Amino acid sequence: MTTEAGIDRPPAGAQAVRRALDVLHCFHDNGPDLSASDLARRLGLSTSTAHRLARTLFGAGFLEQDVRTARYRLGPAMTELGRLSYHQRGLHLAAPELSDLAERTGATADLALRSGSHVVIVAGGSVTPKVGLRRPLHSTAFGKVLLAWPRTGDAGPRPLPSPHASTERAVTEPPALSAELARVREAGYALDDGESAHGVRTVAVPVLERTGHARFALAVRGTPELITDARLDWYLAQARACARALEVLLLAPTERRTPGAQTGEFAMK
Repeated sequence: MTTEAGIDRPPAGAQAVRRALDVLHCFHDNGPDLSASDLARRLGLSTSTAHRLARTLFGAGFLEQDVRTARYRLGPAMTELGRLSYHQRGLHLAAPELSDLAERTGATADLALRSGSHVVIVAGGSVTPKVGLRRPLHSTAFGKVLLAWPRTGDAGPRPLPSPHASTERAVTEPPALSAELARVREAGYALDDGESAHGVRTVAVPVLERTGHARFALAVRGTPELITDARLDWYLAQARACARALEVLLLAPTERRTPGAQTGEFAMK
């Protein structure tokens, strides 16, 4: 909020919370540490407001500051909450299944969930310190699956921000994307054939809740020479078998004891 004199007033209430969250989202790209002026430029705020927000988050442990450069990075509170969320979602149970899938197929195996207009890879071979985990929904096999079997409250493709074409093959127009999602639901899987990156082919399937919504998307990724047209069905079968196992493993313990939960068979509605 800015006064007539052009001086920023400290944000209050919900606006302050929103701005603090926006500061944390600035670190999504896994880039270098950010200064207060960097944060101000990214968020369209004055440097003084960005500084106050960063210092507040620093005091709560959500950011930490390099004593030499005064630049910020994500802090220990974020690490703690991230690890708690990882285990609460049961993702530590998914790692062995994904590793086995990768070994059997020779492809990279990943598990992802939706975060707003992006896909976030949360487990698998792509989770490395140097690789960003966020991908656009519309141009990835992950995203198509999560859009085709949306969870309650998730926006469909139309309310999303205007999609940016990663490559010339990416589907960006809403009518074409809606038609693509219909094909995905009918086929039971999504294919990214050079849409997000040249020379990469990805096959993704949903990891379904009992309600028929996709809790996660599971994908195997390789070159077109590895995941050939002739072997596509085999890779799809391997991915689906892993997804069925994860549908049970990633249930809460009380849900696993529910009659019928052990079958791993959830309807694709």
